[in-house]
Amino acid sequence: MPHATHSNAALTPRARLRLARLIVDHDWPIPRAAERYDVSWKTAKKWADRYQSEGPAGMIDRSSAPHHQPNRTPAPVVRKIVHLRWKQRLGPVEIGDRLGMPSSTVHAVLVRCRLNRLTHVDRATGEPIRRYEQEKPGDMIHVDVKKLGKVPDGGGWRYLGRSQGGKNRSATAVRTGGPRNKHGNPMIGTCYLHTVIDDYSRVAYVEAHHDETKETATAVLRNAVAWFADRGVTVERVLSDNGSCYRSKLWAETCAELDVVPKKTRPYRPQTNGKIERFHRTLAEGWAFKKFYNSESARLAALPSWIHEYNHHRPHSAVGKQAPITRLNNLAGHHN
Repeated sequence: MPHATHSNAALTPRARLRLARLIVDHDWPIPRAAERYDVSWKTAKKWADRYQSEGPAGMIDRSSAPHHQPNRTPAPVVRKIVHLRWKQRLGPVEIGDRLGMPSSTVHAVLVRCRLNRLTHVDRATGEPIRRYEQEKPGDMIHVDVKKLGKVPDGGGWRYLGRSQGGKNRSATAVRTGGPRNKHGNPMIGTCYLHTVIDDYSRVAYVEAHHDETKETATAVLRNAVAWFADRGVTVERVLSDNGSCYRSKLWAETCAELDVVPKKTRPYRPQTNGKIERFHRTLAEGWAFKKFYNSESARLAALPSWIHEYNHHRPHSAVGKQAPITRLNNLAGHHN
């Protein structure tokens, strides 16, 4: 089977072998063999020497990487980067901040270890994402609902495996009197995370509920507007998808009462609300599935501290690798 070769190679491995055999086995002069295969004298000699010392195996391309790289990231640091990536699901910016090294170096290590992820391309179209940003805090907030299956008592399948996770789910469903789905599997319910993100600062506000009704959605909006107001931010517009709770008359009336202009995303285009979609992924990786929780209450108990970490301490690449709260100007104690 022929071997792959680089696109600019003058000879394939099979042609190299024929060239080398003419010189070594059939005593052709190097210039004549080089002319026959339309390559330089130096190239012909190189393949002949390799054939003489290594045989047919020497005809395959070798790596062009240097044998010694004195500036390469030390192995102990690489292990730390991989550990932070696997165990805490951190990105290059966060890892670089923790280890005191450039995020570009961290990214290069993740690429080499095949732990990087393509995040700057619209997955629906394959085109570069067209980014936008409001001029000041409160110009626009993004709202959405992230649905998560509740954690059964004793822990779920992600950390315990399908068998034990299923047993815990069944026991929890029996204890709580939960229903069963159409396949007969026990259900323990869904956690509805109503999330709010300020477009300019990326400061987040999150409430966990048992539903996504219009009453719950409007109550979250009221609370979020008041929460931002306490931090010196006046909300002017709110962007949501076309979910039923956001299309309701109650939502429109609440927005009018709060003097907030409601906006909708394009149908079937979640990329329009991409900032909050990206926050949901960060939320899932950094809190919901970051570690083992032995119950839903244990996971929810860890949510406020994670939100504080996200807002006050986690470096965000979209705000100059600073914590989102730093973009809320004149906010006393925002570094606490």
